[in-house]
Amino acid sequence: MTPAARVQAAIELLDEIENGPAAADRTVAAFFKARRYAGAKDRGAITDLVYAVLRRQGELRWRLHRPPDGRALVMAQLTLANGDPAAAPEALFTGERYAPAPLAAEERGLLDRLRSERDAEPPAAARANIPDWLWPDLTRHFGADVEQECRALNARAPVDLRVNTLKTTREAVLKRLADDGIDAVPGTWSPLCVRLAGRPALAAHPLLRDGHVEPQDEGSQLVALLTAAERQQQVVDLCAGAGGKSLALAADMANTGQVYALDADRRRLQRLTPRLQRAGARNLQMRALRGLDDPWLTELQGRADRVLVDAPCSGTGAWRRRPEARWRFDRAALEADVGKQAALLDAAAALTRPGGRLIYATCSVLMRENEEQVAAFLARRPEFELMSAAEVWRRTIGDNVPDDEDMIVLTPHRHGTDGFFVAIMSRNGSAKDGRTGLDESAASD
Repeated sequence: MTPAARVQAAIELLDEIENGPAAADRTVAAFFKARRYAGAKDRGAITDLVYAVLRRQGELRWRLHRPPDGRALVMAQLTLANGDPAAAPEALFTGERYAPAPLAAEERGLLDRLRSERDAEPPAAARANIPDWLWPDLTRHFGADVEQECRALNARAPVDLRVNTLKTTREAVLKRLADDGIDAVPGTWSPLCVRLAGRPALAAHPLLRDGHVEPQDEGSQLVALLTAAERQQQVVDLCAGAGGKSLALAADMANTGQVYALDADRRRLQRLTPRLQRAGARNLQMRALRGLDDPWLTELQGRADRVLVDAPCSGTGAWRRRPEARWRFDRAALEADVGKQAALLDAAAALTRPGGRLIYATCSVLMRENEEQVAAFLARRPEFELMSAAEVWRRTIGDNVPDDEDMIVLTPHRHGTDGFFVAIMSRNGSAKDGRTGLDESAASD
């Protein structure tokens, strides 16, 4: 493909990402699957341009002064990022074979204005690639570090693997990768984490194919470890999704006891089946729920030693992986997520046995979804009390505790993981065993 054809492909991809419901990485994969003629260098160049735009979209939107489309965003990115005349829009937007259509007079005027205003300083939210309405929330949480934290949320995420202890050890995995010429190092926090240098193709590698490792961010691994699931216990993963944490819990329990992987999204949950077989986990049951009033949940009421609620949320902590997600998110979506989280916490409370633990986690860095959500739950559920997450970390992971706090907050800037929040609450048994809270959950949904 010519440079101009690559630019046109990037424009088309950005429009598909903007107008479609799928995550950017899935849209990119589907785009190239339908265009097998694109070689590896073409795919790399197109993807690099698309993600450069996505990670700079806040500033580009501000500089364009108008609702952007893929064409305008690419024109702005090429104009502001390159000093090479051969990479300027005037050289590439020619309308020749597979190239973008020629520039209109209005677009040439836009390019002139972008160049003349190149030195204009964008506001902090635009510099950080954050929607304006969300900037006060992030500033309230991070304070003086907000710009550093947001820059880290805008960087490219590393590739982490979780070692499956049902089949191997981290030392064995590191040795096998080294033998195969793949650079990797131990993770900083999780004793099961292996972090790859770069982004090698591992889809067909025996370690992945045979279930010795699973792709999983180090922060997500820590959430599973802080659940502190023990052998022979009954453990519920109430929002299992595709089951990454469920598999980690099953391995922590050494194939004893029972892990219930539950989710309302049947299609996501079905993606767990092949992973389950590869991992060799035999103590895991999957079930798609019809909702929090599913009669099947009554069978588990008051029986679970551990209930993990990895709640649906804004996903702000995972923006490194989905930079487009911040522009699909608004106040109404945040309010809806907060309501769902409260409902899930009340449902989880009903499942937790006296003396058991409820672990609440999000991949969010917003206090509305994290600290404030936990405070509201504890206020209406006096039978639960907050445990020290730092102490649980010491007992289950080791002395490398990042913060000596009751609740754990991980961020890309401070910890090199996705943004995660974890609160651990124990049920003290003061409530009547028959209390379910499901009616209140339904009212909150």
